[in-house]
Amino acid sequence: MIIQTKFNIYHIYNTTNFDLSFSPNMSKTSFKENVRRQALERNTSLKDTQKILNQSFFHNKNFKKVYPIGLQKSTSSLSLSSVSLSLSQNSNDSSQADSLTPLDEKISLALRLISSSSHERRECVPKAIHQPSPLVTIEPGELKRCNWITKNSDKLYIQFHDECWGVPAYDDNKLFELLAMSGLLMDYNWTEIIKRKDPLREVFAGFDPYSVAKMEEKEIIEITSNKALSLADSRVMCIVDNAKCIMKVVRECGSFSSYIWGFVNHKPIINKYKYPRNVPLRSPKAEALSKDMVKRGFRFVGPVIVHSFMQAAGLTLDHLVDCYRHSECVSLAERPWRHI
Repeated sequence: MIIQTKFNIYHIYNTTNFDLSFSPNMSKTSFKENVRRQALERNTSLKDTQKILNQSFFHNKNFKKVYPIGLQKSTSSLSLSSVSLSLSQNSNDSSQADSLTPLDEKISLALRLISSSSHERRECVPKAIHQPSPLVTIEPGELKRCNWITKNSDKLYIQFHDECWGVPAYDDNKLFELLAMSGLLMDYNWTEIIKRKDPLREVFAGFDPYSVAKMEEKEIIEITSNKALSLADSRVMCIVDNAKCIMKVVRECGSFSSYIWGFVNHKPIINKYKYPRNVPLRSPKAEALSKDMVKRGFRFVGPVIVHSFMQAAGLTLDHLVDCYRHSECVSLAERPWRHI
């Protein structure tokens, strides 16, 4: 029984690619260095070594009679350390003295070396910190909006999204207001612009194109000096010049609304975008409208600005399909075109 057990041990360690040959001329230090070198070269993982040991001989009944270790299944280095410790303690037991050979000492030494080298390698590897990703949840009763509307969004911006953005606008004054606000996107974002909406309406006479077109230099200077607006001279002059262009369009087309809606055949463009990345910054219709407006003398009406204007005025419906406003704006878009 003892002979067979020793043969199994020797066979297992041969399968793990460790050369445990020990010659009489070899010193204990040389043997230790030899084992350590081979352990590092083979880079035998602790888990694989323990698996081989557990499956091959730790659960062998005959071996338990000789070496009653009672090894626990664990991935820590304490398992191999307890193995080597148990082997060394058993080697000092006088009742087992006649059954021990130099092979037992070599096995014990090899286990200690494997355990120490594996422990050192693990200490050098930083532990990965896995943090749970934040989940975007919707409170019960909360409306599902476009993804760019978050819990941190300003209330005025949310109101603009819910009540204005994507709603078809047919009034000349309203279209002029949205065109002017879209032009300010070169300097501000929608939230900053919306916060200036009421002061803008006040200084620009409710965005009545006729009144704004007749503004003189004195009135323009007063607007630019308004700290609540923080508008540059060029931006104020742009709004005034665009009002003059709108008056020309009204004389030619009957209304600014008729001119604008004519580029989409008087019917809103209904898109069905699922993700924010699908929503374009410009479109062929916006490029066509921008090109014609530039010819007519409008300023700050590039394709991106014009597309933002078309989104806000409901000429193109870019609410995401899972936004509650999408279906509502579709219902508004399917109504007959109202010429004002």
